[in-house]
Amino acid sequence: MDIEKTGLLEREEIPVKYKWDLESMYANNELWEKDFEKVKTLANEIEVYSGKTVESSKNLLDVLVLKDELYRLSYNVLVYARMRSDEDSRNSTYQALTDRAMGLAALVQEKTSFIVPEILSLDESEMEKYINEQKDLEVYRHFLDTILRKKEHVLSQREEALLAQMSEVSESPQNTFSMLNNADIKFPSIVDENGNEVEITHGNFIPFMESKDRRVRKDAYENLYHTYGNFKNTFASTLNGCVKKNIFYAKARNYNSSIEASLDENNIPVSVYDNLLNSINNNLDAMHKYISIRKRALGVDELHMYDIYTPIVKDTDIKVPYEKAQEVIIEGLHPLGENYLEVLKEGFNNRWIDVYENRGKRSGAYSFGTYDSKPFVLLNYHETLDNVFTIAHEMGHSIHSYFTRKNQPYIYGGYSIFLAEIASTTNEALLMDHMLKNAKDNSEKLYLLNHYLDQFKGTIYRQAMFAEFERDIHEYVENGGALTADYLCDSYKKLNEKYYGPDMVIDDEIAMEWARIPHFYYNYYVFQYATGFSSAISLSEKILKEGSEAVDRYIEFLSSGDSDYAINVLKRAGVDMTTSEPIDKALKLFGKLVDEMDKLI
Repeated sequence: MDIEKTGLLEREEIPVKYKWDLESMYANNELWEKDFEKVKTLANEIEVYSGKTVESSKNLLDVLVLKDELYRLSYNVLVYARMRSDEDSRNSTYQALTDRAMGLAALVQEKTSFIVPEILSLDESEMEKYINEQKDLEVYRHFLDTILRKKEHVLSQREEALLAQMSEVSESPQNTFSMLNNADIKFPSIVDENGNEVEITHGNFIPFMESKDRRVRKDAYENLYHTYGNFKNTFASTLNGCVKKNIFYAKARNYNSSIEASLDENNIPVSVYDNLLNSINNNLDAMHKYISIRKRALGVDELHMYDIYTPIVKDTDIKVPYEKAQEVIIEGLHPLGENYLEVLKEGFNNRWIDVYENRGKRSGAYSFGTYDSKPFVLLNYHETLDNVFTIAHEMGHSIHSYFTRKNQPYIYGGYSIFLAEIASTTNEALLMDHMLKNAKDNSEKLYLLNHYLDQFKGTIYRQAMFAEFERDIHEYVENGGALTADYLCDSYKKLNEKYYGPDMVIDDEIAMEWARIPHFYYNYYVFQYATGFSSAISLSEKILKEGSEAVDRYIEFLSSGDSDYAINVLKRAGVDMTTSEPIDKALKLFGKLVDEMDKLI
């Protein structure tokens, strides 16, 4: 399918083989409705245990088993509705189903809110006694230990119920942002390199930014951000609401700050966040050198923000059709062994992936699904090198989910967001190693090297800048400030000036970029892209150097899920993120690659 020539299609015009198989979750909406009603029934059933959870070891086991069944089914209901809505956010049927599913999820939280406070009434010796009495409780040991660890941050049963009731309301800022950003906002058309008038979309913006035609890049850049500027006060309001939500929950649960509350969810010390930003700020010189090289390579008097995505090797143009991308990825991930490759091929051949952009489709890319479903991937694929790496990235997530769900019980069938970006970026690192080793000439090697450095720039430096922005705006509100559009624009522009350095012209338009970043609504998520990338660099080097022994440890890492704290799971794989060493090593490699590029330019 030549999507580049076909243009933006309606959903029904996309061939089935390029769509994910959501029918494997629910063949029709009637089956979804049955599960929706079953969740309500189970929610009422579990409520009868209120006040009785720890009356006996049997009660505790019964409650935990029923809770798992309830959460497992309600998550199927919610994920299916949300993914259907993401196919075309204009579809009111699935907007309604998503809204109902979110309401149901809030009901489930409310009906089960008694469980944790009642478990917390036990001390460690009583808990151990119960586990000894009921051998089936042993599987819940880490889950129960995690609850006791956060004892001082869990409220009374009534307070927990009130917070659960607030959950649906608290998602309003993010939902409003999503609808405005994905469904309502419309961008102008520009004239492309071939003289065709093309509407700017979320999916084609980066391809426009990669254009060799500087006029096209500039037009796309200015038109997109001017459009966001027309809504700057609305976007500021939604982001302000989200930040206040995070601060509210942190205070309600007796944390000193919103960042402490967020990181404690996965037992991550705040020092990990601080180590990242300190290391980055101490190594900005390599980033500034890279920007200087890019300016020289492009031969421009001034390097603008719309010049940072276009390849700097003018004679090399890598276009990769989707089927070819699959072949390249399979070859590149060969060091991970046949077991891994079999799962990868199953994903490619068994409709895990929703490939192409269509009107109304959610922008970007993600891996999603449930314990019972295929580990689905949403793409908006264009035939760029960046999009090839996006496939490898998202399939890294999905295969991580596959191994976890295959090897862990439901209670540990997910994994910490701190670990979530490691498998994805390990795939990218291995794929890049393969492509660099097989480059036809210095021109192609330089093209790939540029792309690799852009990965570093985008995943470590840029995400660290996002993380610094996120920390700063939360601290600003915690100290009594208000997130106006002017404050957000001014703060964001200053960070760009610091990170990109003196050889970059920081155009006024970039001050609006914060408005289009959905991750700012994810509550201190973005720093984990940088820590994950650094971990992935270490793991990929071990896999390439040590072979099967390192692969076995890596598959064990992918299979561990939530069965232990994230820091411990990663340590067993050979990476200690409680130190700055992995970050510093990754930044050292970045500096080395910058020097190598400098010699080739």
